[in-house]
Amino acid sequence: MVNLFFYGTLRYVPLLELVLGRSAADIGAKPAVLHDHGVFAVLDQPFPMIQKSNGAGAQGILVQGLSDTDLERLGFYEGGFEYELRTCEVTLEGEGATSAQVFFPKAGTWTPGGPWSLDRWVLDWGALTLAAADEVMGYFGKVDAERIAHSFPAIRVRAWAKLAARTRRTGDPRFNTADVIVRRHSRAYIDYLGFEEVELQHRRYDGTMGPVLNRNALMQGSAAVVLPYDPVRDRVLLIEQFRAPILLIEDPEPWMWEPVAGMVDPGETPEQAAHREALEEAHITFSRLESAGGAYSSSGCSTEYVHLYVGLSDLTTSVVNGGLAAEGEDIQSKILPYEEFIELVDTHAFKNLQLLALGHWLARHRDRLRG
Repeated sequence: MVNLFFYGTLRYVPLLELVLGRSAADIGAKPAVLHDHGVFAVLDQPFPMIQKSNGAGAQGILVQGLSDTDLERLGFYEGGFEYELRTCEVTLEGEGATSAQVFFPKAGTWTPGGPWSLDRWVLDWGALTLAAADEVMGYFGKVDAERIAHSFPAIRVRAWAKLAARTRRTGDPRFNTADVIVRRHSRAYIDYLGFEEVELQHRRYDGTMGPVLNRNALMQGSAAVVLPYDPVRDRVLLIEQFRAPILLIEDPEPWMWEPVAGMVDPGETPEQAAHREALEEAHITFSRLESAGGAYSSSGCSTEYVHLYVGLSDLTTSVVNGGLAAEGEDIQSKILPYEEFIELVDTHAFKNLQLLALGHWLARHRDRLRG
């Protein structure tokens, strides 16, 4: 049995319960301090790190008597954050010093920022972290911690999208999740994307519950998709890049003309994502974004929700080296007069659904934008 001192996000009881897979009543956490250390925010990350520091010491909790299974679950979860265990002496309130293991970041992995606050973190990142941890721990015993570490940025993108999805209501009172019975839910595969399986029953239109169905879904985050348009010069900008799924379906032309697009990162709005992706992929900026709506891109098989925009810009120069090399992107752009673009839309020259949707939206709103 092992004692562990938690100074960061695992001080948040709902998260500790999720990771250990049992109730806080069975865990028995006690307040403790690790002297000569401090807890600091990690730059550009929603979690903290600990390091040597003068001051009052690192506040935290001590959990005693952890089993081998507890340690395996903790190692699996923390392995995704590139931490390692070290043995330290911590002080329990009213009980004196005792030995405990502590998760420290591997040397050089993170850059510390200012002092970290658990209360502030719970407000800003608690719900997102719980959603991400739920997916992570769903793969415990199926993949190793290295796979989770590789996939964790995408897991957080999906968690952010899940929080947004929980708020989407059209006001239709006929059916909701109370009309669904989930018999089994499992996480089958994870890499950049996730793949989940479910057995369920749902209410039928005659009021009865239907038979048990086996369904699966490709788990994705939310995306921002924006068609750059210059209302003064009356032209649009498109980007082209290679798409592996188009190759895998044996389409002979796997290079696609598309709008600018990218996933909405945690803590980011769809509008912010649209501006960021325009800079990364096409080296352009927008003076204004016009919302063209939002929808699930393929509701029968994918969780991806797409936010559609037309972005107003001065379009004078195309690029042949857009995108991020770190993400393997190789993008070129081209500028088309509106009339040529809409002719290509009408003659079915494009294979990207979002591009077609935005082309039709622009056709309806072009006069207003030009005015």
